[in-house]
Amino acid sequence: MSLVGKPQLIFLDEPTTGLDPEARIEVWKIVKELAGNGTTVFLTTQYLEEAEQLADRIAILHKGKIIVSGTLGELKKLFPPAKVEYIEKQPTLEEIFLAIVGKKEEK
Repeated sequence: MSLVGKPQLIFLDEPTTGLDPEARIEVWKIVKELAGNGTTVFLTTQYLEEAEQLADRIAILHKGKIIVSGTLGELKKLFPPAKVEYIEKQPTLEEIFLAIVGKKEEK
């Protein structure tokens, strides 16, 4: 119901918890569309990939306190530069599922 009309602000508390991969992708699309149309979206999630994909700004809570916040780029600068290593990438189970049902994950 909170999506009826054009809300300026919306709070989503772990909206993809327990969803199957297809439903999760649909929720991501909706969140991206809301943000793209000017809605401020406050999203709580324990899925860090979700925060990476959806958030303009990220706040990391630990023991009930925000310990760091910023853009993904700003947070990455807190760590040493990445090393280049060769890793053979195997498909994830989610990628296998989506390929089988004929859907591609949109990032």
